[in-house]
Amino acid sequence: MDASAHKVLLRIVRDMPDPRQLGKVSHKLHDILVIVVCATIAGLEHFAHFEDYAKANEAWFRGFLDLPNGIPSHDTFGNVLAALDPDAFERRIQLWFHALAGSTSGKHIAIDGKTLRRSFDTASGKAAIHMINAYVHENHAVFAQVKTEAKSNEITAIPKLLEMLQIKHATVTLDAMGCQRDIAGQIAEKQGHYVMAVKGNQGSLQEDIRTYLDEAIANGFRGSHDHYECTEKGHGRIETRRCWTCGHAKWLRERHDWPALRSIAAVECERTIKDRTTTERRYFISSHSGRCAQKIATLVRNHWRVENELHWTLDVCFGEDSCRVRAANAAENLARLRRVTLMLLKSEKTCKLGIKGKRAKASYQRDYLLKVLGLTPNDQRT
Repeated sequence: MDASAHKVLLRIVRDMPDPRQLGKVSHKLHDILVIVVCATIAGLEHFAHFEDYAKANEAWFRGFLDLPNGIPSHDTFGNVLAALDPDAFERRIQLWFHALAGSTSGKHIAIDGKTLRRSFDTASGKAAIHMINAYVHENHAVFAQVKTEAKSNEITAIPKLLEMLQIKHATVTLDAMGCQRDIAGQIAEKQGHYVMAVKGNQGSLQEDIRTYLDEAIANGFRGSHDHYECTEKGHGRIETRRCWTCGHAKWLRERHDWPALRSIAAVECERTIKDRTTTERRYFISSHSGRCAQKIATLVRNHWRVENELHWTLDVCFGEDSCRVRAANAAENLARLRRVTLMLLKSEKTCKLGIKGKRAKASYQRDYLLKVLGLTPNDQRT
């Protein structure tokens, strides 16, 4: 990673607006956030652990932090993250991501949600927080993130997320929850493309597409269409993926009043494990032309990689699903800090270990932790 991008991150953290009353501040916000990032990189996940880690490494931290009143307490870490404005935090993280990886224009943006399962509070009736992520496949990173109180509210959160992104010439993929006319219209207005999964939440749309495509596939597609197929073998199974696309969508666009609709697609996955074969066929609408079956098949497959590349990593390597933090904005802000930490760890290429191994190495090797942060012992104060 470019060292200048790391320095942008440190400046952004230093320039964060502090929500605390000026006369009651004992610890600088910059110091608190940097300690949390370092502790999270090093594999720690609780406020009490952040305090203990910082105390054990206080002399080292004083090499690049101010710490005018020593190490903050675990309560201070919790209170500050609970009070921090999540929208202001998100805007600054986006500045860093754009400095690091450039624009999202022209890329594949997968919109998908993830619930912070242990962030609920039964006593106060607070539901678990649901985060909507804009995952950019080319960078393997979340470029924007918004919170909603429930998965059912994704429909209202997605437009806000799209406003944060540069989607000109990009392709946005969404599951059936995000398959909405207004969302398709917003993407088209921003000169982007979409591929949306279609299920039963859009009236007769799915039935019309399924009837048309199933009949066309069974009869060998006499009209204009495109077809792509690939087979992969490994891990004891054979998997064949097929995609059919058709550009005859004017009748569908007029019947359902769908913005920028240019093609419909069927994607079929046939899996054989030992002697058992299963077949699943799903249906999609898209603003791409009907002559790009391979492109649609690739977009659909890459959309679901967010489950392994992001959700699985956050749960298994960072213990996100087991985190019980739930006060005010703390859970949401910690989710953003994990996202920053994951990007830092992925961007560090000299160590060939996985994310868990890198975190472990950062916990016992300070020079490696500095390398993840993009610093050297000579330029810690930036």
